[in-house]
Amino acid sequence: MYLLVKQQQVARQNLDRKIFLEGLAGTGKTTAGIERVKQLLQAGVPPSAILVLVPQQATGLPWQDALRRSRAPGSAEVRVTTLGTLARELLELFWPLIAADTGCAQPLAPPRFPGLELSQYLMRRFVGGEIERRDYFRGVTISRNRLYTQIVDNLNKSALVGFPPEEIGSRLKSAWRGSSEQAFIYDDAQACASLFRAACLRHNLIDFSLLIDILRKNLWPLENARGYLTRRYRHLLVDNLEEDTPTLHDLLRDWLPQCHSALLIHDNEAGLRRFLGADPAQAHSLRALCDLGVTLDRRRAMSVDVAALHHALAKTQGREAGPMPKGGNGRAAIRWPGRARWHPQMIDWTVEHVARLVHEEDVAAREIVVVAPFMPDALRFALQTRLDERGVPHRSHRPSRALRDEPEVRALLTFARLAQPAAGLAPDRFDVASALLSAIEDLDPIRARLLADALYRDGGLLPFEHIRDTRLQQRITFQLGEKYDRLCSWLARVPAEQPLDLFFSAFFCEVMSQPGFGLHRRESAGATVANLVDSARNFRRLLTELDPEASVTADYLRMVEEGVLANQYLRDWELDRSEGVLLAPAHTFLMSNRPVDYQFWLNVGNSGWGRRVYQPLTHPWVLSRHWEPGRKWLDADEEAAGAESLANVALGLLRRCRKRVYLGISEYGERGMEERGPLLLALHNMQHHLSSGAADV
Repeated sequence: MYLLVKQQQVARQNLDRKIFLEGLAGTGKTTAGIERVKQLLQAGVPPSAILVLVPQQATGLPWQDALRRSRAPGSAEVRVTTLGTLARELLELFWPLIAADTGCAQPLAPPRFPGLELSQYLMRRFVGGEIERRDYFRGVTISRNRLYTQIVDNLNKSALVGFPPEEIGSRLKSAWRGSSEQAFIYDDAQACASLFRAACLRHNLIDFSLLIDILRKNLWPLENARGYLTRRYRHLLVDNLEEDTPTLHDLLRDWLPQCHSALLIHDNEAGLRRFLGADPAQAHSLRALCDLGVTLDRRRAMSVDVAALHHALAKTQGREAGPMPKGGNGRAAIRWPGRARWHPQMIDWTVEHVARLVHEEDVAAREIVVVAPFMPDALRFALQTRLDERGVPHRSHRPSRALRDEPEVRALLTFARLAQPAAGLAPDRFDVASALLSAIEDLDPIRARLLADALYRDGGLLPFEHIRDTRLQQRITFQLGEKYDRLCSWLARVPAEQPLDLFFSAFFCEVMSQPGFGLHRRESAGATVANLVDSARNFRRLLTELDPEASVTADYLRMVEEGVLANQYLRDWELDRSEGVLLAPAHTFLMSNRPVDYQFWLNVGNSGWGRRVYQPLTHPWVLSRHWEPGRKWLDADEEAAGAESLANVALGLLRRCRKRVYLGISEYGERGMEERGPLLLALHNMQHHLSSGAADV
């Protein structure tokens, strides 16, 4: 691989030094880090002595892919992981030594590790009743599961930032300057967080926040536990340091002096995960602990025209823009629509240009991404149906969705209810029709409803032959009736009380994925079902340990149908690299950390581009180390946070674009309201910074 001089300083020289590598996204920092690992291996360093730390598993995929393809000895054995994974490994290894000091009520019993889905269920189980009895969160209109996740998020912030969980409410209230009603909501959030933590300690449930607390207070001070990491991993590489948390930064201050070599990689002007506790300022302070600082400033992803566009937008946003790229024409790198008055016109314009790139200009579909500040079901469906009509392959990724939001999940849940009537959760006729529509290929909504009306009785499905009306049979067709009978006969053979994860897996493999059925050759649906199987399995294992008398099937079905937010599954991020145009929220694409040739930014006028997501129970800026206790959060702070977020997202997108950006703009948004959001205003203000030249529209 061809490396620039500064990249060679990192990758092929100074292999026994600690280096702080920084620069904007797209300047080749991760590439240099990967090459450094290869050089260490070539120099005889055992792969077991090398550790690559990333803020989330998805960020480590480029490392894993590159090392897997490498010819360096043992490159596939190099560990790429996260702080949370290391903390869990240490806890499981050293639990007997620290259990009595953690506050857990059962120090002789093993710990249990609930993920996000199970934390929401446990929150409902342990805290939901108290919320009802005391009428907590009166006036808060978000869903119960969103409420639970914000309580969990507060606990996570306390652990990752390093303040006691008992201070959550007081910190939030000290910054609030509005009505007393919101202060009471913060008190309620504090009470629920304390109740949940106490319940976790009673049952040895180590959620993520408690795991990090134990790491900080019990494991890291323990010489044996700390030495297990520092003596084992002598060569340390940390990517996207600015997206990680103060807890990791604190550990690195102790760890770096023990390393034989280290590479800390920092994206300047980033911090996209600030809402999850990222601390770019503290991350950059670690440069003082390194022997050598290297800054990469040559952009290797953006074309010269995109670089000129980036320069103009950076100046508009008050960011350091540097010199204007020579020969760059920013106008040539951007496409505006004609007069798109209504939202559907913008979608049609987007799909038309995507199809033109794929079919007429031979652009690989995976080199195109369509992003928006949010990707609601209606927008995703509109894009998917139009892309299907044009024969353009596509895929989507929305990590913050609820499990029930996927149609294949809703279908499987309905069939599980039909197969296990003992759970006492018979579906309604509309759900049965919707499930049949998803399950049987070529079945349209009208005939699906006819089947459900004619054959769904008393919580079960009757065979197709029970339709006595010949005209109705012919209207549905015997071909579809035969597929329906195959599905019904399979459901009739399901053993009573079969675990849901086994049911989902078998039903998908033996029915839904077969030729003639709805999920045949649909890779994305297969990944979704795999996530559902993992979710049901983890739920069954934890709940049977926690309460052997619990009705696992009924509790799980209720949990999912109430809208539990899904865990982040690595296979979803792996699927993002498959063939097809990616449809995703802008933040999701940015965290995948890969460049593409063409980007489409939709709903450019939407205020969501530069607005902090409303979270009535938490506040990422206030719950940080940099917020002065007692200082009020003012309108100026909100405006500054929005401007920072807008610049980080918009400029971050450009740094991951090689050739061209298409701006999806409509005068009226999805709800028929006129939109003049901050991104649209910034783009209009940017125009006088652009170099001369005409752009196609």
